[in-house]
Amino acid sequence: MSTVLDSRSFLRWCWRQLTSMRTALILLLLLGIAAIPGSLFPQRSQNPLQVKQYFVDNPTLANWLDRFSLFNVYSSPWFSAIYLLLFISLIGCVLPRSIGHLKAIGAAPTITPKYLDRMEYFTEIKKFDLDLAEKQLRKMRFRIRRDSNSISAEKGYARESGNLLFHLSLVLILIAVGVGSLFGSKGDAIVNLGDRFINTPTSYDILGFGKYQAEDSLPPFSLTIKEFKAEYDPATNAPLDYTLTVLAANPAGSKENVEIIKVNKPLTFGSTKVFLQANGHSPIVIVKDKSGKVVFDGPTPFLPQDANLSSIGAIKIPDMQPQIGFVSSFLPTADRDPIRGGFSSYPEVLDPRLLISVWKGDLGLNIGVPQSVYRIDTSKMERIGLKALVLNESYDFGEGSITFTGWKPWVNLQIINDPGKGYALVGAILAISGLLISLFTRQRRIWIKQGRKTQIAGLAKNGIPGLEDEIKKLVKELGSE
Repeated sequence: MSTVLDSRSFLRWCWRQLTSMRTALILLLLLGIAAIPGSLFPQRSQNPLQVKQYFVDNPTLANWLDRFSLFNVYSSPWFSAIYLLLFISLIGCVLPRSIGHLKAIGAAPTITPKYLDRMEYFTEIKKFDLDLAEKQLRKMRFRIRRDSNSISAEKGYARESGNLLFHLSLVLILIAVGVGSLFGSKGDAIVNLGDRFINTPTSYDILGFGKYQAEDSLPPFSLTIKEFKAEYDPATNAPLDYTLTVLAANPAGSKENVEIIKVNKPLTFGSTKVFLQANGHSPIVIVKDKSGKVVFDGPTPFLPQDANLSSIGAIKIPDMQPQIGFVSSFLPTADRDPIRGGFSSYPEVLDPRLLISVWKGDLGLNIGVPQSVYRIDTSKMERIGLKALVLNESYDFGEGSITFTGWKPWVNLQIINDPGKGYALVGAILAISGLLISLFTRQRRIWIKQGRKTQIAGLAKNGIPGLEDEIKKLVKELGSE
């Protein structure tokens, strides 16, 4: 029997420790620390190709990191454990306090202490009518408890309400984050000007689903990229504004409407938002084989490497024999430096150059391993040419020819479905409101007791100043200074 009691006592002790505010703060700190690896290492849910490349570059380290789920931080057991413990700790800490607070809101202030001379700012004055004191205290917005020869007054109870509101809002934010991670989705897609994006899994470059979200849950809409306008400061090259004009159909195939998307003005389809995330250029080339047959004709998106949109990319021609790959750079406004070499001096296309390094051999597309569309593995290839092309210039590299015919702007659309975002916003607003109420509300008590003389004293919770002035004001109003 004693063993059972000891076990129960131990479990009660564990529960008290877990539901203490100190533990909740420690878990909140641990959650922030645990999220750091998610920004230091590539995540499989966001960039599986980069994770694969990490294994190629650092095989031993990558295997150790993978054992600790550092490539799947936010779905790892240890991160989930911290998250759930924080959730339980906050609920176990705040919920009983909230229930007790609700019961205490309608209760009368505490009984007047027997010895007021032990309280703060104790003073004795001549006798006066307690009715007058009660009237003055109510005027000062105190709650009153009136006894036969004493008054107990209290105000600032909203301080505890604000404190509890803050912590309950943190619980709401945790719930919202959990809902978003379980039932949400997030994806990115690069779309050239003039192309159409249909919200299906195959249209995305990167797409991740929540645990209880599936491919058939994507809302059916389509976007046709009609115009993209970027404005830059000519003095600093800094971007001033981006404006994307699209034809949107919801659902896909219905009547299209003209919509405008800006960096801080996403397009919304229910709980799904379409953000303008980035932009760049897609050089257009025509590649012919030895016989003059066109084997490739179209744009290829290149990835910007700096603020002036100096971009790198890869043009892969697997249909030629041997296979041909162009390791390339696109410079919107070409310039050259003796040390840096070729670079772009302005983000708009004013004097474009396409720098190409021509490789022949095996592109590695048939081995069943995914690879980046922006890079070429040249380990099994031979370089056969190097050229900087101006607009409409052709280059014969022996196995065929390439002509640089133009470019198209591209935009990176980030499509996010986060059903918990609205609740998280409400939770954040309530948390800030509760924190402000807690910080700026002064909680204090004042007692008045009649005897041979009238005794007045008070108590300021948390040592917040102002009680002495209120007692002096009360004494002055009662005409007993």
